Parts: sequence; C-alpha cells; structure tokens
Amino acid sequence: MILYPAIDIKDGKCVRLKQGKFDDITTYYENPFEAATLWKEGGADYIHIVDLDGALEGVSKNIDVIGKIASKIDVPVQVGGGIRSVEAAKALLESGVSRFIVGTIAIKDRELLKNMVEQFGDKVVVGIDAKDGKVAIDGWENVSSKDSLELAKELQEMGVNTIVYTDISKDGMMSGPNFEVYEMLKKELSLQVIASGGVSSIDDLKKLNDIGVDGAIIGKALYNGAIDFKEAKKIVEVMG
Repeated sequence: MILYPAIDIKDGKCVRLKQGKFDDITTYYENPFEAATLWKEGGADYIHIVDLDGALEGVSKNIDVIGKIASKIDVPVQVGGGIRSVEAAKALLESGVSRFIVGTIAIKDRELLKNMVEQFGDKVVVGIDAKDGKVAIDGWENVSSKDSLELAKELQEMGVNTIVYTDISKDGMMSGPNFEVYEMLKKELSLQVIASGGVSSIDDLKKLNDIGVDGAIIGKALYNGAIDFKEAKKIVEVMG
C-alpha cells in the first residue's frame, strides 16, 4: 500500500479543509513547496496535490506552484482539482506531474473522460467523492443522484485503472475512514483503489492495508502530528 501525503493548495498556500468546506480552512504552510520537501525527506513514494481553487472554479489556478513541486521534487506527483479539459491535463503533465485526477467530468462529460483515457491511459485517475453513497461534484459543492459504486463499476468498464475514493463526511474529521466502503470496492472491483478521507492513526492504515486498498492519502493527521509519516511508512512496509 502506497502512502500519499496530501498537499491541498488554496491561494498559493498549503491548507486543510474540514469536510470540504471552504469556510473552514487552516493554513499550514505559506509555501506548499516546503510541505513537499518535508514529505520527500520523509521518504514519500508519491505526493498527492489538490488545487482547491481549481476544484471550485473549474480552472487550474495554482499550476505555477504545482509545476515547481513536480519538476524540482524528485517524487512522482498526482494532482486533482479543476481539470476539465484535455488542454488542462496536458498542461499539468507538461509541467512535470505524473498523473492527474478528474472528478466532475466523470458525471458531467463522460465523452471527455473517454477521450482522456484513450489519450493518456493510466495517467488518468478518477476521484469519486461521495456523500451518503452519492457522488459529489464541483469541488464538493453539489451532490448528484449517481451511486458511487455504480460509477466505479462504469469507470472500470471504460478502462480506468485507478480511483481515489473519498467519503466527504470523514474528510478532515480525524474520525477514521469508511472501512466498509473500501471493503466493498475491493470485493466488487479489480481496479486500483486509493482511500482518502478520515485517516487519523496508524491503526487506520493497518486496517486499510488489511482490506487490500492500493494506497491511502493522509492529510490533516500528518499536519497536526497524529501520524508520523516516517513511522507510518516503516510499519506499512513491514506489513507488506
């Protein structure tokens, strides 16, 4: 299981939201590059970045700082937030990003997603952000009527290799992930599943590893010291 330290960027700063609410923001680093350097030094195999401005506005707003991290930190980077065109995806890949995460277009523009999968293959990751089992879109501002497991199955049939599944109700709450939904996803699907939202302890990571998820994104728990990244990485490596 790969551990993904998360860097959420808003107005050029490294921040964290609670349950995706833009009026509940904590700033951790004025310069996200500092956070990326910290996780690289901690042995990160991959870094997860969210452009919160892009997610909200539908246009990537922090490509300069993201490009700096992707090109100067010798660790692969995946980025989500506001990627709603082939041009936006290409710009991120050209800036040094290893793969990009789309979400809203999986609901709103399936043809565009299909084109992206055909063009970029496994560089395309789809983020499924769910609230009470229904898919949220537009930077979590709106909840659709689409069932999240049904969407995951459709994505697998389209040739998507990896999904990031976030239970919004758990995000930033330090209450543990929704283990039941990850068990269901791993049971029903053959694609790669990255867990996101609510990881708050080493025990959470052990449970996710036992379930068989392919990766876990850790955000607030790293920034408030609840999880020591180096220790977590060692434990997960030993578990295999």
